[in-house]
Amino acid sequence: MENRRKDILRAGKRLLLIIGAATLLAVNIKTFVRAGNLIPGGFTGITILLQKIALVYGGFALPFAPVNLLLNAIPVYISFRFIGKKFTIYSCIMILLSSILTDIMPVYPITYDVLLVSIFGGLVNGVVISMCLFADATSGGTDFLAIFASQKYGIDAWNYILIGNAALLLLAGYLFGWDKALYSIIFQFTSTEVLQTCYKRYKKNTLFIITDYPEEVAHVISVYTRHGATNFNGLGAHEKKSRTMVYSVVASDEVKKVVSKIKEIDPNVFINVIKTEQLEGEFYRRPND
Repeated sequence: MENRRKDILRAGKRLLLIIGAATLLAVNIKTFVRAGNLIPGGFTGITILLQKIALVYGGFALPFAPVNLLLNAIPVYISFRFIGKKFTIYSCIMILLSSILTDIMPVYPITYDVLLVSIFGGLVNGVVISMCLFADATSGGTDFLAIFASQKYGIDAWNYILIGNAALLLLAGYLFGWDKALYSIIFQFTSTEVLQTCYKRYKKNTLFIITDYPEEVAHVISVYTRHGATNFNGLGAHEKKSRTMVYSVVASDEVKKVVSKIKEIDPNVFINVIKTEQLEGEFYRRPND
């Protein structure tokens, strides 16, 4: 009964995050992106670019929702097959809701200063993507591909997505002017930086832990992260006392929780946390549901 209650609360929290993210995404497009005439990158950017091409070169208005949903069809299939079924369902809710809201919301620009639009629009976009990921979902398109690459190959794929978006913006610059394309790159760069700051699941940290309770510390790491640990015996240079160092690598979003639990066991513990740039070998990654 208790587990069912927790599942319902978690599902409700995920849904609220997705509704908030979808609304914020639509507001961002209608407030900042349209005002600056930007191409935000990803499948949202491709959709907006196609809308601009249809309007300028075809003379007709192309609705946002059908194009965005069609573009996301293949990434949704990849996600359902390889990432997770619930993850994909919640992501589809995000894609559908944000697409509909983008079509029905009125345009309400706050400012027409393109630099301000690029920076603050990028900040909001990064927050939107982070909210989706915290809800174990995604805003669609290239986010599906980035998560798939991160899970399958263990790489931080967001910077590769940034490069792909830059290529899209070069096309937009060629068709509609380089100034808006360059401002759109600022938008995307800001968004990516916010995302990497807020969401750390696919990043890793190395822990060097000097403690008098190595077995208990290793047990905490195993229970809360499902990662192993290795003990090294050494000699304290100052007190000439035998000490034990526990070595482990955990996901960056697990560090705060693990460190807190370790301090409960050993208030005098000494912990050095180092960013891990590259890791070879088996490393447990919590799967998406």
